[in-house]
Amino acid sequence: MTRRDLIQKVLLGGTTLIVVPSLLESCSKEEDPAGNNNNNSNKVTLDLTNASYSALATAGGSLVYMGIIVANTGGSYVALSSACTHSGCTVRYNSGSNNFPCDCHGSLFSSSGSVLNGPATTALKSYPVSKAGDILTITL
Repeated sequence: MTRRDLIQKVLLGGTTLIVVPSLLESCSKEEDPAGNNNNNSNKVTLDLTNASYSALATAGGSLVYMGIIVANTGGSYVALSSACTHSGCTVRYNSGSNNFPCDCHGSLFSSSGSVLNGPATTALKSYPVSKAGDILTITL
């Protein structure tokens, strides 16, 4: 074995020891920025007094959390899958029109998740939302 072969093998082994654990970590579940314990439940709770969710405190506010876009429509809350059913881009909430456009290819969804304008042909998954005090509960 030459010195060059030895150095190449050491570098390859060292790189493997660094890269593989970081790849495995990136496949773990998404962390909750507010520290809520929502990992092992069919419900997600959001405390509206927490600064992480302050966008939901006012009518027209929205945020994406764990693949769900949650919007304050002014009188209620709506929770839909945030991934457009056409190509997976993230939809946003348009409070002026009370709908969910996808800026990638122009699909448009209603507040119930149904398709208003293609190219998407499948509705966004809708999740029931309830509010008790300052706590929003989204049932998955």
